[in-house]
Amino acid sequence: MSKALSGKIALVTGGSRNIGRNTALELADKGANVVVTYVSNRAAAEQTVTDLKAKGVQAASIQVNLTGTGELDRLVSEFKTIIKSWGSDTFDILINNAGVLRLATFDKVTEDDLDANFMTNYKSVFFLTQKLMSVLADNGRVVNLGSGTARIAFAPLVSYGPIKAALQSLTLYLASFLGKRGITVNAVAPGGLDDDFNAPLFNAMPPARDYIKSNTAVARIGMPTDVSGVIAFLCMPEASFISGAIINIDGGYHL
Repeated sequence: MSKALSGKIALVTGGSRNIGRNTALELADKGANVVVTYVSNRAAAEQTVTDLKAKGVQAASIQVNLTGTGELDRLVSEFKTIIKSWGSDTFDILINNAGVLRLATFDKVTEDDLDANFMTNYKSVFFLTQKLMSVLADNGRVVNLGSGTARIAFAPLVSYGPIKAALQSLTLYLASFLGKRGITVNAVAPGGLDDDFNAPLFNAMPPARDYIKSNTAVARIGMPTDVSGVIAFLCMPEASFISGAIINIDGGYHL
């Protein structure tokens, strides 16, 4: 297996489960040392760190609530301490994966729903990237987690999809701003995935699973590994000329 990322350091937010965990493992397979963040499930984070170390890389986890900016300074400080202990003052890969999902149609969305989606899915990404910019190495990589619901309306996600659309727009601005340093910035836009992030949707609306499958060209629900492999590729040397891209990973949803 290629170790093209050997010696690189990655930060994966929300890295203890779903797309984040699988991305962390993919990056470790390619030789990267990885720090993951998590909100509350310490056992899952510890297991992820154990699994990463089993691949022969350095790994650590940081507990942080990425709702807004209140804990960002602590996260950045702890992250700098970890990479310093690994012999580096900089890192190479930032995966802005952490997110929340609130379900409600337009007539039922509350201010709290909208604020939760904005604070975690956009504001924290904006300012975490800003705070880490000075320690992100030249020729580094940033990958943001967008959503297929930024492109195609899905009624219960009206407080989620438009904010992911804003994040995908931010991706273009960051690619332009950081490009002079050789840093690429891209976003992936997954379709409906069979994971516990989307479980509230499928539990609340059992027909949603069949609806997604019947409107997807490859006639199946996606898996976190369908997304993590693409994210890992965007961090590889072969992807150094891909920047400002929004990559749909949805099996051909609503073509």
